[in-house]
Amino acid sequence: MYKKAYGIIETQAPLHVGASAGEETGNLNLIFRDQFTQTGIIPGSSIRGRFRADMRNPSTENGTESRQGDVAIWYGHEAVPDQKDGGTTEALVKFEYATLVWLPVFCPGQPIVWVSCPSLLKRYKKIAEINAKVPEPYTADPELKARVVPGTTEKVLFFNLGFLGIEHQESLADWIPVGADLQVKQLVVVDDNDIALLHDMALYRQSRIKMLDDMKKVDTKTGAFFNVEALPVGSILVFPVALKQLGWKPFGEPKPNQPYSQELYFGGLESIGFGRCNVTLAGEAFSQQKTETEKQEV
Repeated sequence: MYKKAYGIIETQAPLHVGASAGEETGNLNLIFRDQFTQTGIIPGSSIRGRFRADMRNPSTENGTESRQGDVAIWYGHEAVPDQKDGGTTEALVKFEYATLVWLPVFCPGQPIVWVSCPSLLKRYKKIAEINAKVPEPYTADPELKARVVPGTTEKVLFFNLGFLGIEHQESLADWIPVGADLQVKQLVVVDDNDIALLHDMALYRQSRIKMLDDMKKVDTKTGAFFNVEALPVGSILVFPVALKQLGWKPFGEPKPNQPYSQELYFGGLESIGFGRCNVTLAGEAFSQQKTETEKQEV
């Protein structure tokens, strides 16, 4: 029987998890996308690799010794050359891919709204075990600031590629993930058919070139001009975690009455300002661990 948990990722910098080849040919380095909503994802292998690497790191923090010996227990033992069974063992913690919950989009007059769609919220509802009903498309909080259509009560948002009418108004407070820095009055649920277009409008994009090694001049001989796209700052993602046993504490001992969170780097291009995220772990497994710790203290 697996113990359930989940993680919430909030990007503190643009996040690029995807293609890294093609730098010499001018290709656009795309991010990984969900095949149905066409929105950005983080593969489970990338999430697992980040957690595994941090636990394997021999450096110490706050006088705590490295937990390098726990790596093989929680994440499985790597293959051993010339060993008959390969030497591998099953990991005690399982990661799935992370999908968007809320995505910030520029909207004149707001200036930013966070958008989602029923498909993304349905996955978040299952993972976080939310009891609220998934909002209908074109739903926003009553406090949303938007232009009101003359003669009606309908609100309209203007994006770079057109107008979007708000057809339903209800509180979306139940859909703000734990540890996320969001205001309910900036949340908007759109239709599944709209999210891909809004997603492409929201992406962070950067063009880069290669300089000559000995002077500040573009290297025109190799033609090293390329572009990269990334999820913008303020994106909120969720990923499920399954534990075969309790005791997994990747961020150390949890502090009372505080979210169990830590800053981690995902993806590539960290050295030029990409990848910094705040990760919060929550769910049934961590609630049980907290209860057992409190019993031991008593």
